[in-house]
Amino acid sequence: MAQKSWHLNRRSILKGIGVSCMLPYLECMAADAKKNSKGPAKRAAFIYTPNGVSLPPKKNPAYNDWHWFPHQTGDNFKFTKTLESLEPFRQKLTVIGGLSHPKSRTLLGHAAGDTWLTGGDIGGSVYKNSVSIDQVAAREICKDTRHPFLNFSCDGGVGYKSRVSTLSFNANGKAIPTESNPRAIFERFFSSGDKASLVEQRKRLKEGRKVVDIVMGDAYRLNKQLGKNDQLKLDEYLTSLSEVEERIKRTEEWLNVPMKKVTTEHINFSVKQSAPQDYIRTMMDLIVMAFETDITRTVTYMVAREDGMGHGDKFPTIALKLKGHHGISHDKSTGSYERWGRYDQFLAQQYTYLLERLNKVTDEHGSILDSTMTMYGSCCSNTHNARNYPLILAGGKNMGLKHGRYLKYDDKTPLSNLYVSMLNGLGVKTDTFADSTGKIDDIFEA
Repeated sequence: MAQKSWHLNRRSILKGIGVSCMLPYLECMAADAKKNSKGPAKRAAFIYTPNGVSLPPKKNPAYNDWHWFPHQTGDNFKFTKTLESLEPFRQKLTVIGGLSHPKSRTLLGHAAGDTWLTGGDIGGSVYKNSVSIDQVAAREICKDTRHPFLNFSCDGGVGYKSRVSTLSFNANGKAIPTESNPRAIFERFFSSGDKASLVEQRKRLKEGRKVVDIVMGDAYRLNKQLGKNDQLKLDEYLTSLSEVEERIKRTEEWLNVPMKKVTTEHINFSVKQSAPQDYIRTMMDLIVMAFETDITRTVTYMVAREDGMGHGDKFPTIALKLKGHHGISHDKSTGSYERWGRYDQFLAQQYTYLLERLNKVTDEHGSILDSTMTMYGSCCSNTHNARNYPLILAGGKNMGLKHGRYLKYDDKTPLSNLYVSMLNGLGVKTDTFADSTGKIDDIFEA
C-alpha cells in the first residue's frame, strides 16, 4: 500500500527535527507502525482479592442485590449491585463461576491463595507448590521487554505458607517477592535516571554479578560433596541464583535504552495503604504504565492477603466504616451479606478503574485493553469454601476472546483448564498446566 501524504514515519520525524526524544503516538503514524509491527503485544494481568465474596442464599433479603455472581448464565445475565460498575465493559468481559483447583478443595479457603495461579499442592507437611501461570507466560511473551514480569501486593515480600503476600511462584514452586511501595516501584522500574545514576547502577550491577559468580562457583564445588537430598536443595538454590544472574544481565542490556515517556501527573506516588482507594488505584496506574511503556507484559497484583493478615484487612474499615475484611467474611448477623456485598462492590469499582485506564490508553493497534488479558477474582466462593472461585476475565479482543457472558462450570472442570486456554491465547503453545484435563475454548470466538 502506498504511503499517504499524511502518513508520518516516526523515524523520519525524529531525524528531521534533530532530537532524540520519543514523540507521543500519533494516529498518522499508524500505517508505518502496523507495517513494521509483528502485531499487537500480548499482555496479561492477574488481580487477586482475598476471603471470598458475598453469596447470600436465595431466602436471604440480600440475594437479589448483593450476590456476587449474576443470577442467570449466558449473554442475558444482569449484574447485581456488587458488579454494576462493570456494566460499561459488559461486552469486554466474561464472568466465570464453578471453577477451582482440585488440590485446593480440601484446604480451607484462606490457605488456597497460595495456589490461585499455580494449581499446586500445599497440603501436608511438605510445601509442594508449583510454577504460576504468570511465570509460564512471562517466559514467552516478555522475551523482548525490559523486565520479565512485575509482581505487586499490599504488603510486599512473600508472606508465609498459606498466608502468602505474592501470587507468583518460580519453576521450583518458590515464592517470588512482591513490591508494595508505589514510589519505590516507580523509581526502580520506570525512572531511567541521569548520567550519574547510570554510572552508579552499572557499578552495583558489576558488584552483583561478581557476588553471584563467586557464590555459584563455590556452590558447584560443594555440590560434589553432598548427598542426594542436599543436592536437590542446592539445585533449587542454584536455580534462584541463575534467576538473579539473568535479571542482572537483562538490566545491563537495557541500561542504555531510553525509557518511553508517559504522563504521570495524575498518579500520587506518595499514597499509603491508609487511603485504600487511592492506594489501590495508584497500583492499578502502575500496571497500566508498565503496559503503556512496554517494560513488561505480565503483572500480578495481590490487593490484600488472606485471613485478616496485613494492611488490606483494614481497607473496608477505612473506606466504608465496616469490620475488617476477614471479619466481614465470617459475620452471620442481620445485614451481614449486604455489608460484605458493599465491600465487594468497592473492590469491583477499583477493578473497573483498571479497565477504564487500560481502555483509554492506546498504541498503534488501538486500546491496550484489547491486547491485555486480565483476570480478577478470589480463591474461594465464601468464607472457607475453596470452590466456585469468583472470576472475571476481561480484555483480550485482539487475542480472540469472546465476551458478554456469564459462564458457569462444575467441579469436573479444573481452573487449570482455563489457564491452558489463556496461555494459548497469549501465544504460549502448551496442552497442559498443573493438573489440567484439557482446555476451555468457550472463552474464544469460534
